Amino acid sequence: MILDPIVLDGPSIRLEPLTLDHAPRLFAHASPQIFEWMVDWPLDENLAAYLEWERRGLEIPDSQLFAIVLRKTGEPIGSTAFLDARPSNRAIEIGRSWIGKAHQGTAANPESKLLLLRHAFEVWGALRVQLKTDSRNVHSQRAIEKLGAVREGTLRNYQVRADGKPRDTVMYSITAAEWPTVRAGLERRLGRSSGLFRGDVTRFESPPPPGPRPDYNSRP
Repeated sequence: MILDPIVLDGPSIRLEPLTLDHAPRLFAHASPQIFEWMVDWPLDENLAAYLEWERRGLEIPDSQLFAIVLRKTGEPIGSTAFLDARPSNRAIEIGRSWIGKAHQGTAANPESKLLLLRHAFEVWGALRVQLKTDSRNVHSQRAIEKLGAVREGTLRNYQVRADGKPRDTVMYSITAAEWPTVRAGLERRLGRSSGLFRGDVTRFESPPPPGPRPDYNSRP
């Protein structure tokens, strides 16, 4: 399966395909503390290092990275991604997410998760969406649990961080059967009815090829 370069429009943010052109403005929102618990991070506190980190992200296979953009101003304030697409199992991961400190605690994070989850379950027909985080990152764990994801357990020494140290990773998931409840919870949290999100738009960044759009039932 090839992930299409889609744009997901919500009431206050837009998720658009991440490109290196976003780097200078995203760098203005980045700080070492934001990347503290990630597996990989910019190796220095300058634009060149951030640009290289973003470039590495764009090379991750089976993924689609997005810039999180404020619709009112067009300002990119963070990024997120679909990762580890597994078409034969109709499963995908949401991760590599960060939002600038000035916009943490706003609607940006739950709204971005709602847009990604809705696309995964309602457009692709996913059976499972997973999220994971460092076992030491209690704040991230609470945020994922607040989404309604189920904690599955801790995978010991599951990943090696950029500094060479092993990371214990806490795994969460949302299944297709759980999605209606999770969606309703997110909409209540955002103070919005289901009707408002009916107006959201999923757009292709470039015209899709002729014929049916690829989905999770497609074989690689």
